[in-house]
Amino acid sequence: MFSSKLAAYADVAGAEVIDHLHQLARSLPGVRVVHVNSTRVGGGVAEILEQLVPMKRELGIDASWEVIEGNAAFFHVTKSFHNGLQGNAVEVTAADLQAYEQTNRDNVERLAPMLKDADIVIIHDPQPAALLNLIPKRRGKWIWRCHIDVSRPHRAVWKYLRPIVAPYDASIFSLAAFAQSLPHPQYLIPPSIDPLSAKNCELAPADVEAVREEFGIDPAVPMALQVSRYDWFKDPIGVIRACRLARRYVPLQLVLAGGGATDDPESEAVLDAVRKEAGDDPDIHVLVLPADAHHTINALQRAADIVLQKSTREGFGLTVTEAMWKGKPVIGGDTGGIVLQVIDYHTGFRVSTPEGAAFRMRYLLTHPEQLDTMGLKARRFVHDHFLLTRHLREYLTLMVGLVHGSEERIELG
Repeated sequence: MFSSKLAAYADVAGAEVIDHLHQLARSLPGVRVVHVNSTRVGGGVAEILEQLVPMKRELGIDASWEVIEGNAAFFHVTKSFHNGLQGNAVEVTAADLQAYEQTNRDNVERLAPMLKDADIVIIHDPQPAALLNLIPKRRGKWIWRCHIDVSRPHRAVWKYLRPIVAPYDASIFSLAAFAQSLPHPQYLIPPSIDPLSAKNCELAPADVEAVREEFGIDPAVPMALQVSRYDWFKDPIGVIRACRLARRYVPLQLVLAGGGATDDPESEAVLDAVRKEAGDDPDIHVLVLPADAHHTINALQRAADIVLQKSTREGFGLTVTEAMWKGKPVIGGDTGGIVLQVIDYHTGFRVSTPEGAAFRMRYLLTHPEQLDTMGLKARRFVHDHFLLTRHLREYLTLMVGLVHGSEERIELG
């Protein structure tokens, strides 16, 4: 029998899927797994870990989640790393690198007791990557999990970071285009959504209507929505311009909903620019939501007619997955993990310019039968490829391989 939570996942993904997770987990008795990232609130990595770690525990794995702590200087340089890895030409000074390295050293005393004895350590993104070389007497396997689009990294940033991540036992990327030349095995594991979380569970129509009323959204006017933190790579200015172009031909209101993250120092500057671009336009709603506004985001995505994610770089784009799960076609940037999810004329459209986004919004709003058909395809696509159960299965499979790698035959329970 499954536990109550696993039984609920069985209702969505199928009982055979949950049984497969148990088979894999039984091959990992007593295994200790520690995840380390840079924030517990804000952003897709924290949301994934918030669900993934408890699921591992339910399956009998000793899983935990730790966070590296840093000051403003640390998060300034790691944001520069993020922008550089995604292709921007950034300047990282010697003082920046010193702040990065010193913060990792400052965290060693607190984190080392948990990390050195773990069977598997999974380090997420560049922020805590330097911990590996600061804990020489370590017992287990260490994996660098990169959630960023590193397909065309700025050379100076990658030249600095590559020697830091090269000694890892393995690395994980979200898709093949992101993989880099590294002297260890690399694995491809796309992210996922939790269909039972507050952000993705079913809502009553009254809940959706209440959120519309809260933010003054007119139910009689078609609504376009982009949910994301305020980040230049999400191109919120381009979204506003696209909606203004589309409004020349079809009635339309736009909702931009998001916030910052504790490890992102640029969000306030982006938000200021967005507010300036929106001006006093009554049909553009710029919302700043707290990191735990999951119910509100769920309702907004269900209220929307069209969802956008017009990113210019994107590691994966979980807001795309969330919207598709709710039966919405998505107009997304032709980049990164969006390419895995948005299939032209099937689950949405990929675009590169505000003009392209405007054209596709106009098309969908004037072809409601296509909008509905593509929304149904989008939900099914997420069900088959991007649910938490698939994500967990691939993590467990990787862990089985690392723990039992020298064995000629691995028996699953």
